[in-house]
Amino acid sequence: MIQKQLKEIAIHAKDTGSSEVQVALLTKKIETLSKHVNKFKKDKHSSIGLLKAVNRRKKLLNYLKRKKIDSYKNILTKLNLRK
Repeated sequence: MIQKQLKEIAIHAKDTGSSEVQVALLTKKIETLSKHVNKFKKDKHSSIGLLKAVNRRKKLLNYLKRKKIDSYKNILTKLNLRK
């Protein structure tokens, strides 16, 4: 599922570093970590990692909002994020 989304979002075939792709990868990581943290409530290290991933994604989305508004709107719709 994530590979299909990455192909739609990526600028070219080997794109792994653009802000759009990083947001998509962080979204997948956040979904996985949030499921884990809900299951294991006392795992504080994973919850800290989840917060770091959320903050990093937030910074990247703010960057996209400032610099590439079309790409920002595209990412929000494709990844089903709300803002």
